[in-house]
Amino acid sequence: MGDTIEHVGEVVRVDGLNVQVRIVQTSACSSCVAKGHCNAAESKEKIIDVINSDSLSLKVGDVVKLEGSTSMGMKAVLWSFGVPFLVVFIILLFCKEFLSLDDLNSGLLSLVSLIPYYGILYLFRNRFAKKFSFTIKPINN
Repeated sequence: MGDTIEHVGEVVRVDGLNVQVRIVQTSACSSCVAKGHCNAAESKEKIIDVINSDSLSLKVGDVVKLEGSTSMGMKAVLWSFGVPFLVVFIILLFCKEFLSLDDLNSGLLSLVSLIPYYGILYLFRNRFAKKFSFTIKPINN
């Protein structure tokens, strides 16, 4: 159980093997008894696209469990936060040391460098979708 990410959700759309599941993502402190007096507790509804590779008979309104590996989550964090941080940092150092730009222009150029990075991620989104996918399992009530 320690190496999987699990979310319980409700099927909101079924289109062949493609299934959309609504999950409620809560912060770690949302189950705290003091959450009513604290602004840190939050929850968000998200729609997750899942491929029904087991050809389960699902219909709108079914309660299901989505499972994914924690390593998948860590890789997603790396690609979305770790690599962009390195890109910004390296471009900033390059602009300061080799191009002798001032702080403002170096900072702006390093931030603008994220546009092509996220553009490339967008172009490869289908490849990432294959690597970052959840499995779906029905929950019997």
